Amino acid sequence: MIPEALAGKRIAVTGSTGFLGTALVERLLRCAPGCELVLLIRSGRRSTVAQRLQREILRNNAFDRLREELGKDEFETQMARRITPIAGDVATDGLGLDEAGRALLATCDIIIHSAAAVSFDSALDDAVEINLLGPVRIARTLKELGVKPHLVAVSTCYVAGNRRGHAPEKLVTEGPFQLDVHWTNEVTAARRLRSDADAASRTPDMLTGFRKQARTELGAAGAPLLASKTEDRRKEWVKDQLVAAGRSRAASLGWPDAYAYTKAFGELALTEEKGDLPVTIVRPSIIESSVAEPMPGWIRGFRMAEPVIISYARGLLKEFPGVPEGIIDVIPVDLVVGALCAVAAHGPDPTRPIVQVASGSANPMRYQRLVDLVQSWFTAHPIYDAEGQPIIVPEWKFSTRGGVQKQLERSVKVLETGEKFLAKLPLRGKQAEFSASLEEKREEAARALEYVELYGLYTSCEAVYQVDNLDAMWAELTPADQAAFAFNPRLIDWDHYVHNVHLPSIAAHGRVKTTPTKTVSNRADRLRKQVLSPERHLAAFDLENTLIASNVVESYSWLATNRISPDERRRYVLKTIAEAPRLLTLDRKDRSDFLRYFYRRYDGAPVQQLDEDARELLSQIILTKSFPAGIRRVREHRALGHRTLLITGAMDFVVATLKPLFDDIVAPTMTVRADGTYTGELTGTPPTAEARAQVITDYCEAEGLRVDEAVAYADSSSDLPMLEVVGFPVAVNPETRLAAIARKRGWLIEHFDKSPGMSKPLLPISNSKSYKQFTNALSGRR
Repeated sequence: MIPEALAGKRIAVTGSTGFLGTALVERLLRCAPGCELVLLIRSGRRSTVAQRLQREILRNNAFDRLREELGKDEFETQMARRITPIAGDVATDGLGLDEAGRALLATCDIIIHSAAAVSFDSALDDAVEINLLGPVRIARTLKELGVKPHLVAVSTCYVAGNRRGHAPEKLVTEGPFQLDVHWTNEVTAARRLRSDADAASRTPDMLTGFRKQARTELGAAGAPLLASKTEDRRKEWVKDQLVAAGRSRAASLGWPDAYAYTKAFGELALTEEKGDLPVTIVRPSIIESSVAEPMPGWIRGFRMAEPVIISYARGLLKEFPGVPEGIIDVIPVDLVVGALCAVAAHGPDPTRPIVQVASGSANPMRYQRLVDLVQSWFTAHPIYDAEGQPIIVPEWKFSTRGGVQKQLERSVKVLETGEKFLAKLPLRGKQAEFSASLEEKREEAARALEYVELYGLYTSCEAVYQVDNLDAMWAELTPADQAAFAFNPRLIDWDHYVHNVHLPSIAAHGRVKTTPTKTVSNRADRLRKQVLSPERHLAAFDLENTLIASNVVESYSWLATNRISPDERRRYVLKTIAEAPRLLTLDRKDRSDFLRYFYRRYDGAPVQQLDEDARELLSQIILTKSFPAGIRRVREHRALGHRTLLITGAMDFVVATLKPLFDDIVAPTMTVRADGTYTGELTGTPPTAEARAQVITDYCEAEGLRVDEAVAYADSSSDLPMLEVVGFPVAVNPETRLAAIARKRGWLIEHFDKSPGMSKPLLPISNSKSYKQFTNALSGRR
C-alpha cells in the first residue's frame, strides 16, 4: 500500500543532511522505489549542493544496505535518476530558491519538512528563524507558486511543554492552557536581542576583555591569530547571551528549552499561515538510534541521552537527575521514518492533523530500568582511560537535578583551581601534557554540567504523549507494510534495544575506548607514520626547546662570558637572574619585541670574534643541550628526500654551525659597522609568530612545494601560526598552552629526551680563561 501510494510521486525533503532526514531519504529510496526525491540542501561555503549530497548523505553508512542490494553501478545510476538536489535554506525568506528551484518545488506532490535547529542550546534567534519561521516560509512559498502539495511538518512531542499527565494529539492552543502571546512578537524580539547583544559585544571594555582572554589562551602567537581568536571570543559571547535568552524565554512560557518553545510557536504560525494548504504535523518524542533500519543501532550525531550516558561511563556522573518511576520517552529513528512514510502515503486527513510518534503511553520505559541496563552494560564493557585502565562505573543513584548540578559544579571548581595553578608554572613536555589533561577533564565535567542543566528538565517532564492517530494508521496497514515501515512502539523490546543495540552503537559512535589497548600510543605511531611519509615535501623546525634545550638568553650568556674574568662572570650571573622576570614577561607579550630588546646587548661585539666563539658554542652548549631524537628526526626527513628548513629567533652566527643539517636556515641578522662590530640592530623583522607562517608559505611557493604536504615542529603557542599553516603540525615537548591545543586538535605530540650532556653545564656560562680581548672589545664602545 505505502510503496504503491508513493509510486510516481515527487517528494521534496528538507533537512536531508540531518539524522532523521538521512534515514528518511534512505527508506524512501529503498522501500518506495517508484518515487522521486527533491532535496532542499543549503550550499556550503566551499561546496555545492551536489557535493554535499554525495559527501554528507549518499556516502553515509545508512546507504550501505541499498548500495549492496543494487550494486555500485546501479546504485549510482538510480541515485542520479531519482534524486535532484536544489540549493535552498529554510532560514531565508523565499527559501533561498532560484527560479529553477522554485519551478521544481512547484512540481512536488508531497513536501516533508524535517529541517530544524535540534540542539537544545541553540541561540534564540537561530531557533526562531529555523524552527518557528521555517514552516511559515514553506507555506508562503507554496502560496506564491500557486500549488497545494501535502505538507508533512516534523515537530516534537515536547511542544506540550512542562505539563503533567496526558498530552493529546492536538494543537497547544486547543488545550486548557493558553498564552496571550503571538508568534510575530517572538520573532521581532529574538531578532532585536541578536542586534542588542552584538552591539554590546563591541564596546571598548568588552573588546578589551575578549582580547585578554585570547592572549591568555594563545600567549604571544602574533597579531593575526590573536585578532582571530578575539573575534571568536566575541562571537561566542554573543551566542552565549542568546542561548541564555532562549532558555529564559522558554522557561518563562512553560517550555523546557528554546527548541520546544520555538517548535510550539512554529506549529501555531504554520496553522495561521497555511490557508487551505493541506498540512499534517508529525511529532516524535526523543529520537534515538534505530532498532533495525537501515541497520541496528544506526545513529548520526549524539542525541539527548548519549552525553549523559557517556559522562556516567567516564565516571563524571554518579547521580541521575530524575525519579526511578519516571518515563523516558524515546523513539528509535526508524519508527519515526516509518510513520512519516505512512503519513505521506495516506495523504492529508482532516481527522488526523497531528500524529504523535512516542513510546511513553504505549510501551513505557522507566528511568530505573534504563539506569539498570546502562550500569550493567558498562560494568561488563567499561570505558578505558588514557592509561589503559578500566573506569569502574559507580552505582547510579537518583537525585534531584539541583543535587547533580552541585556535584558537577564542585568537580569543575576543583579542576579549574588545579588548572590555573599549573598554568602559572613553566611546565613543558609530559608535565605540560598533564596540565592540559586537567583542562580536558575540567571541560568534560563542564559539559556534563551543561547536559544536566539542558536535559534535566526533560527527565522531570511527566507528560504522557497519546498516540491514538498513530495506532489508527498502524491498524490500516497491510502485513507487508507493517514489516517494511514498522512504527508501532509496542513492538520494541527495551531490554534488547538498550543492551544489544543502542549502547554498543553509542560507544562506537562516541569513539570511547572499550578495550584495554593503549590506543594513544597506536595513534601517535599512526600520526608519526604520516609525518615521515615520503609524500611530505618540507620539514620546518623551530630550534629552541624543539631541537635543543636552550634559548637565545643562554647562547648570549655563554658568548658574553666566554672572555671575561671570573668576578665579572659572577656579576653577570647575578644581574641576569635579577632581570629574568622582566625578560620573561616581555617574551610572553611579544616575541619580536623581546628579541629586538635583547639583541641590543650585542652592540659593539666584534663580528670576527663571535664567529670564532660560535664554533666553540656548538660543542659547549648546542650539542650538550640538544635533543638527540630531534636531530635524528631532521636526518630522517632528509633521508626521505624532504627539504629541511630551520626557522629560529637565534642569531645567524649562533646557528651557522648547524648548516650541514638543513637545506636552508632563516634566522635574524644584524647590521655591522665599518669597524667590524655589530650595532645591536636587526636588519629585518625577526622570524616569529605569523612571520614564520609567511616564511613557510613563501618558501613553498619559491621551491614549488605544497604547504599542505609540509611538516612543522615547534614547542610554544607563539608558534601556532607556523603549525597551523602546514598540513602536518608536530608539538615537541610543548608548553602548557600548546599541549592543550595539540591534544584538542589531534596533532602529533613528541617528547624528545634531553642529551646526557644536559647534566654537565649547570649554567650557560663559559669557563674560558681568555677573556681580555672580548672584554676590551665590548667595553671599547660603551
